[in-house]
Amino acid sequence: MTDQLGQRLPAGWAVRTLREVGTWRGGGTPSKETPEYWTVGTIPWVSPKDMKTDVLSGAHDHITDEAVADSATSVVPAGSVLLVVRSGILKHTLPVAVAQRDLAINQDLKAVTPAPWIDSVYLAYALRAFAQDILNTCTKAGTTVQNVNFTALLDYRVPVAPPSEQRRIVEEIEKQLTRLDAGVAALRRVQANLKRYRAAVLKAACEGRLVPTEAELGRRGGRGWESGHDLITRILVDQEAECHTATAKKRKPRAHLRPMAPPPPARPLPAGWCWTGIEQLARGTPNAIKTGPFGSALKKSSYVPAGFKVYGQEQVIRGDAVYGDYFIDHDLYEKLRAYRVAPGDVLLSLVGTAGRVLVLNDGAKAGIINPRLIKLSLHPTGVDRDYLKVVLASPATQAFLKDMAHGQTMDVLNLTVLRALPIPLPPLAEQQRIVAEVERRLSLADALGCVVSANLHRATRLRRAILAWAFRGGLVPTGAELAREATAQTASHEGQGVEAGVGDHEG
Repeated sequence: MTDQLGQRLPAGWAVRTLREVGTWRGGGTPSKETPEYWTVGTIPWVSPKDMKTDVLSGAHDHITDEAVADSATSVVPAGSVLLVVRSGILKHTLPVAVAQRDLAINQDLKAVTPAPWIDSVYLAYALRAFAQDILNTCTKAGTTVQNVNFTALLDYRVPVAPPSEQRRIVEEIEKQLTRLDAGVAALRRVQANLKRYRAAVLKAACEGRLVPTEAELGRRGGRGWESGHDLITRILVDQEAECHTATAKKRKPRAHLRPMAPPPPARPLPAGWCWTGIEQLARGTPNAIKTGPFGSALKKSSYVPAGFKVYGQEQVIRGDAVYGDYFIDHDLYEKLRAYRVAPGDVLLSLVGTAGRVLVLNDGAKAGIINPRLIKLSLHPTGVDRDYLKVVLASPATQAFLKDMAHGQTMDVLNLTVLRALPIPLPPLAEQQRIVAEVERRLSLADALGCVVSANLHRATRLRRAILAWAFRGGLVPTGAELAREATAQTASHEGQGVEAGVGDHEG
């Protein structure tokens, strides 16, 4: 005999439709216009939002006996198997649970009270084992959410082991899944620890605790070194020179470009470091710090199949400057020249995933930014772009951006917030050492993270394999196999007895 997937079943097993395995009930929702149905009820009323566990003993909402009598809902007895038949979650998951007590269900669920010859937990595991096939063959696209075709569901066939085997199968499934869940929990802990480790590395990097400081190395070697304050002074001189070249006239140093004082309350910085800001680290050229064009300056109707690239959040989120296929032609590129980007520029996400960073590499295509990004053209010899990326990704900066971001539905940053961001600046050589050490440590963490992710995917496949194997009769010995083994053992014992008797007689 074979099941619905064509798998051969052990002797003594049967294939039954879900219509045959028990009594089915639907549900409903009592009127919300009668508050007393909901405020003094004691009967759990289960909806899809409650179907997050394998067993159910309660629900978020409770209703009264009168609510049951006056509505389409049903009270299903303990031991019934519940499954969601209408929900967006059916696109990828079929929630199944066993009721541990009498309860009511809403119209998005169905419940089956198993026949005496089928164990409720066995039936629940069978539905989970064949969940993907049920979703593939029995669901239909609703107007707004996925729906299970109930007629098709009732006709779906599942393998049913003899009652004596069902309990052994359930016990073995639960033993195997308990071990698997323990392994998954350990992997999740490793993931959480890796996340904390990454944050700790970035925090230490921005506090001067990751590598020897330039001040320490200078003292040991008896040599001079350029401090962060000296570095800012040199950058300001270069900025003024670039401003002078760009405007063809001499300008005095701008007050807002002087080194920043430590923000209150200031955390202490190592010797040779200083506090600064984005504007102090930028080039002195026009549009060195620029948000993307707003309004009708850049519309989707302006995009062409090929040309100059439009950089947006998709590149920043993925960390991939090559990704994406939005382009503009040469004329619009010239018109929007203020928003141009160049290799080495830092792109910062402004909306939703605010604070995500991408540094454009040397091979980045010529293009512009869209309205959801800020472009930073940094001083070429005063600040390591990857160091700024470390600072922007650090816990202190992310907390600052989160506190300063505003928006009704998503986090939104702007230039005012970014200009107020305090940046701890070490000497340039120290920046480069910090970047190298951060990359070394995070690459090791990323490698371990890949191993953990691979094992979590493997655990998901193993879970499916355990259930599939169980319902093909392969997880525990079948009744027929146990009977044969018992017969063989009996024959062996009898043979040993005969041999012993013959030996005694000969003696």
